[in-house]
Amino acid sequence: MLRWILGGREAQFSAEKSSASCIGEEQPKNWFTELQVLKGHFDIVRFLVQIDDFRFASAGDDGLVLVWDIESGERLQELRGHSQQVTAMTTFTCNHELASHTLLITASSDRSLSLWDPDTGHRVQTVSDLQSSVKCLLVLERLGVWVSGGEELCVWNKDFELQCQRRNHSDTGMTALIELPKNCLAAAMDKDILIYRLTVSSSSSSSLAEIRCLSDHQDRIRDLINVSDRLFASGSHAGELILWDAVDWNVLAYEHILWEESQSPIQSEIRLTAPKPSEMSIQHLSTNGKLILAAVGSGLYVYSVMTKTVVAYRKVAHDSNVLHTALLSDSELMSCSEDGSVRMWEIQDLPLPAEPASPGFFGMWNFGRSNKQTCAASKKDSDVPNLRTLELTGDLIGHSGAVQMFLSFGENGLVTCSADHLLILWKDGERQSRLRSLALFQKLEENGGL
Repeated sequence: MLRWILGGREAQFSAEKSSASCIGEEQPKNWFTELQVLKGHFDIVRFLVQIDDFRFASAGDDGLVLVWDIESGERLQELRGHSQQVTAMTTFTCNHELASHTLLITASSDRSLSLWDPDTGHRVQTVSDLQSSVKCLLVLERLGVWVSGGEELCVWNKDFELQCQRRNHSDTGMTALIELPKNCLAAAMDKDILIYRLTVSSSSSSSLAEIRCLSDHQDRIRDLINVSDRLFASGSHAGELILWDAVDWNVLAYEHILWEESQSPIQSEIRLTAPKPSEMSIQHLSTNGKLILAAVGSGLYVYSVMTKTVVAYRKVAHDSNVLHTALLSDSELMSCSEDGSVRMWEIQDLPLPAEPASPGFFGMWNFGRSNKQTCAASKKDSDVPNLRTLELTGDLIGHSGAVQMFLSFGENGLVTCSADHLLILWKDGERQSRLRSLALFQKLEENGGL
């Protein structure tokens, strides 16, 4: 099948050389049996953003922003204007009396911000000569403003007019922004999370006030996500996962992934030697409000928000670092990696053990710490209910470079982007066959062929 051999990609990681799971071509739970390669970029493609139910935009190191049709794979617009790589991209919805219109905001290493109309391909607004590159963007639809973060934190109105800004007291810059209740923002900067309160007056002027600094992480924060209206989570380079109260900003749970020495020969997934820092690093977090999926090194960990425990994990899910994840449901998830693959997983119950496992089996987790100073001891096996496993159900091999991220359109398919400069549309082969048959039937009917 084409999807296994596209681009002459050899099996870089054979079963003998890799400790990650392998799966053959018989993949009954993998419905992505057709693919379409999209060309247009000439450097690493890092960002995918959904515009509406049928369109998405891609951007990366070539400075191009391309707009695509998810059904046909047609390139609809080519947005040129940035002279260096795109560093962040998001959508901005302008609401009018009769309709709403979705625009694109992009940031670049050329120290500029641009507002694009994906319908026409025109650049509506641009801001140049910023003090530094913008690393993250956040749209606050309710307040009609958007925020850019880098070495400065800036608030802009819908007309691209600067409302207020604050200079960071660190050279590292902000790497992630999320919205919190009561007009607050959380910004990740090195090891800290800064809480700001945004005030927007009736005259459309704005002000930012730093009201809290959360310093519970021991290493650089890699990702920051909203879990629900009252919860958010952060993950660090040292494998720390912290669950926070979004209203009073207290630590609700602290998990630290530790690779301690195994005390049982059957514990094959627990490493006997100290890991490299990259193997402990949380690269990406995703959530569906009930579970948090953490990409840690080349592994995947599923954390329950309700029980505040790890409910499933796979120490080696890919042959290299996992870059992006998504929870498709309470039992299905997806991941992509530097190894060039996109993998589908299912959370399944573990088989009953023949004999009780050693207490060291869960020695790599510290559960239920309420704050940085108080850390509960690792629980015994009997105290960790319903631990499950991640079973590989699909392996999408088509890219020859690191897959940076993916974007799901449900039954309309999946799009992936990679360091090989390509995008790939993955489709449900059976559904596509039905759609082609229906289109042929309608065409024959229109031409009087029936």
